[in-house]
Amino acid sequence: MHIIEKLNSDEKKLLRERKLSKGETLFYEDERCDCIGIIVSGSVQIVSYLPDGKQIIYNTLKEGEIFGNNLVFSSDPFYKGNIIAAQDTTVALLKRDDLLNILEGNKEFMVEYLRIQSNFSKELNSRIRLLSLENAEDRFLYYMHIHKNKITYRSVSDLAGQLYLERETLSRLLSRFVKEKRIIRYDKTITLI
Repeated sequence: MHIIEKLNSDEKKLLRERKLSKGETLFYEDERCDCIGIIVSGSVQIVSYLPDGKQIIYNTLKEGEIFGNNLVFSSDPFYKGNIIAAQDTTVALLKRDDLLNILEGNKEFMVEYLRIQSNFSKELNSRIRLLSLENAEDRFLYYMHIHKNKITYRSVSDLAGQLYLERETLSRLLSRFVKEKRIIRYDKTITLI
């Protein structure tokens, strides 16, 4: 269930809806975060750029997911990356003080918000563990493990970004694993044998 469905009609009036075109930036790195964003439809990416212009995608958030929730109450409430629409996207923004009032008065919303926070923390721990693995093979196998040995992906480039690997490195690894019959690749799905 979408977290917005936990809001009553008066609480929904506090949401400020923004429609974004693919590639449009909603918030910039180092901009102060004073609200949370709920993805109503579409998806956003949290992106940073290295001095050489190389793009780093920290996270991709889809419908029903939230951003800003770890910053809005932080002692350092500044975005750590640009929030960019990965496709045409609708986002509902909720100011910090309005969020506090809703959390105090709407138990169903509070429980759902805390569930999302907890799941985000678990995912972050998995990502940290993934990054602690130094070689591509270990990262790929760990990623497969946390996804129950079957994944669906949009592109090799997208999957490489999720594994924090170069596209070429992942392509070589996947080709080797297919040849060794360790994985099955079919129609944007990879299954570990």
